[in-house]
Amino acid sequence: MTYTENVRLALQSIKSNRLRTMLTALIIAIGLSALVGILTTLDAVKKSMTEAFSSMGANSFTIRNRGTGIRIGGSGERPKPFASIRYEDAAALKKQLVAPATVTMSVAASFEATAKYKLEKTNPNLVIRGIDENGLEAQGLDLASGRNISIAEAEQGTNVCILGSEVASSLFKNESPIDKIITAGNHRFKVIGVLVSKGSGMGANTDRSVYIPIYRAKVINSNGNPSYTLTLMVHNNEQMENVIGEATAEFRNIRKIKIKDPNNFEITKSDAVAQTLFENLAFIAIGGVAIGVITLIGASIGLMNIMLVSVTERTREIGIRKAIGATPSVIRKQFLIEAVVICLMGGAMGILFGILLGNAISLMMGGSFIIPWLFIVGGFGLCVMVGVLSGYYPAKKASKLDPVEALRYE
Repeated sequence: MTYTENVRLALQSIKSNRLRTMLTALIIAIGLSALVGILTTLDAVKKSMTEAFSSMGANSFTIRNRGTGIRIGGSGERPKPFASIRYEDAAALKKQLVAPATVTMSVAASFEATAKYKLEKTNPNLVIRGIDENGLEAQGLDLASGRNISIAEAEQGTNVCILGSEVASSLFKNESPIDKIITAGNHRFKVIGVLVSKGSGMGANTDRSVYIPIYRAKVINSNGNPSYTLTLMVHNNEQMENVIGEATAEFRNIRKIKIKDPNNFEITKSDAVAQTLFENLAFIAIGGVAIGVITLIGASIGLMNIMLVSVTERTREIGIRKAIGATPSVIRKQFLIEAVVICLMGGAMGILFGILLGNAISLMMGGSFIIPWLFIVGGFGLCVMVGVLSGYYPAKKASKLDPVEALRYE
């Protein structure tokens, strides 16, 4: 008997027990969808973060008054905050640093602000950010229309702004925002540019942000003691460590830190942040795989039980087949293939649902849609393995039945 005939017989047996087969396949589907869903979500989020850091460039680092604070499940040390980095300190480093790097300053001037234009009004969830002439490049942002903030505007605090795409679409339905006057928070600004939509990432949503000149942000800042962030984009990645050393020494002088005292600021490379996030995601992936494997073990036990029941119910059928010449090998293959087919049916449903679920969660988190071919191939391979392991004992039991005793079975 060929494999094609065995598959045909397995499908006939499955059709005769549709409800039982579907319930068994559903258990397999749930286990595999949990596994594929979690891994797809992590893969999509990782891809999104890689794109985000790539747009910012791996040849940059930031100077803040505290660490990044990336913590999973409460593990790791809580970042220690230092004294705020003042505008004067940040401006001094930008002016005094002599190194092959571009220095840019930024600060959050207001949280939960509202923007207005004529009768249109946004939700009170905007962030007004102060940047200099290099701020957009440092954050990997592109202009959809208009122009960037100039050096003079950044230093003089001119009342101009650049809108995130969501802010622009909310305030200006069918007209260009350029050169229009809006109110952001309690201040009026002239719109000079609109950003390309980028979505949310790393806890910030640039589409719901309003960017203003850095000195203007200093003047209107609602925080009494804001801390400025410095981003240094190194011209040649091979000079990264040298630039970090020069920036550290210069900023220590600016902050008047004694030789024996440690730094009261944190330096973080962009690729180091990405690496930390990826390492944390690896632990989540291990947990997701463990959950999926445990569910699949339960599903395989259920499948084995179903196959044992099937062997008992079809004892007389097995006896007839043996009586007309079927060998133990043929009987064993038939039941094994039946178990594998049930697993593949459940696996197909589980993989499809897992991909949809994983990508849905990823899109809600601001990630991108992906088709995880590796997980698809691996999922089907896992289904075949579960089918073989679950079906081997029932198939072996069926192949060893005595034909005479089987024919007498009622």
